[in-house]
Amino acid sequence: MSEAVLPRLTVIGTGYLGATHAVCMASLGYDVLGLDVDANKIKKLQSGEVPFFEPGLPELLAKTMESGRLRFTTSFEEAAAHGDVHFVCVGTPQQPGSDACDLSYVDAAIRGLAPYLTRRSLVVGKSTVPVGTAERLTGMLRELAPAGDEVELAWNPEFLREGFAVDDTLRPDRLVFGVASDWARDQLTASFQPILDLGTPIVVTDLATAELVKVAANSFLATKISYINAMAEVCEATGADVRDLAKALAYDDRIGGRFLQPGLGFGGGCLPKDIRAFAHRAEEIGVGQAVSFLREVDAINRRRRSRTIDLVRELLGGQLDGKRVACLGAAFKPNSDDIRDAPALDVARTMHGLGANVRVYDPAALDNARRAYPELRYGTSALDVAQDADVVVLLTEWAEFREVQPSALAAVVKHRRIVDGRHALDAEVWRAAGWEYRALGSP
Repeated sequence: MSEAVLPRLTVIGTGYLGATHAVCMASLGYDVLGLDVDANKIKKLQSGEVPFFEPGLPELLAKTMESGRLRFTTSFEEAAAHGDVHFVCVGTPQQPGSDACDLSYVDAAIRGLAPYLTRRSLVVGKSTVPVGTAERLTGMLRELAPAGDEVELAWNPEFLREGFAVDDTLRPDRLVFGVASDWARDQLTASFQPILDLGTPIVVTDLATAELVKVAANSFLATKISYINAMAEVCEATGADVRDLAKALAYDDRIGGRFLQPGLGFGGGCLPKDIRAFAHRAEEIGVGQAVSFLREVDAINRRRRSRTIDLVRELLGGQLDGKRVACLGAAFKPNSDDIRDAPALDVARTMHGLGANVRVYDPAALDNARRAYPELRYGTSALDVAQDADVVVLLTEWAEFREVQPSALAAVVKHRRIVDGRHALDAEVWRAAGWEYRALGSP
């Protein structure tokens, strides 16, 4: 497809999803305008600064800005004039005091854009929303847009993994197009042509199914993670070893070994709030029993945090108060600075509340952690926070923590005790080096 017929794209919302999508689509040759109502965020992006940690994205932002194919604005009027296809990439957090999804940002994006849509165009939702949202937004668009029925809505869920977002955008394992017309399908096809040319599988479906795909995928993933952690609870009660159990299960190709990793459990801005919102929405539409297991998936995940603290307390002879605890990790996963619902910080904060002298280090998430939890103390490296520690707790499986030498840590700690909250270390190596080693689900 020649560049002359590529549709012009806008990306509404320049947070993690939106900024990544805008930069990557511009890198493929599209003329992209990114929009956000946060002027400070736009100012940072215009100056070439990515306001979050994502490997490879800063370099790609600089390249696409220099090419002239990527610009940013705070004007809905400018975005409407520019775009043939408008991607809505705003956040859908959990409502305060409820499991329900907060759709206020999605609604605000549609209400901001629609009054300026004066010609035929396609609005594409990428945000994770409860099923039925697209149908409601279609009515809102056609009511508010001067072009009326000439404006269509489609849904194209995202499947980004933090730390791998650039690759997941440019080389996704599948594309899902939820559309209500052949024209909408053709517009989406044109908007992803270079990716489709790579042979990327595509599922063309209706709006409701496209909305369900993301929450169904996240629910399945969360269930798999919580399943092996439930088995860890059984192993702890029986003296069995969950690592060997997981290894044996992984050889069954019906099950597979991916995400069958026992440990502290999942966090972040997607899985926890998505499974809660899915269960809430299912109850609203009368099929709550069908996904009631997700409540237990969530409960298993939460229990891993308190059980990790139990392990720390056991290693310390039953007493946390006054003990020096070195926490390795703050982000909810490695290669990210995202601390939303981060198990690592939840554990650190709880131990602090129980009287422990907690110090935290993370390679990328310290600034975010300091802003969210100023009551905690932070350090400049793993060895720094481990100085004179009574126990070391590995909470995020960064490569630099996996690779730390037992002898290096032993030289600075007060006692050689370590709780491996992520099953990231070789237990035999650490025990051979004189460390008391504990991990969830292991003898």
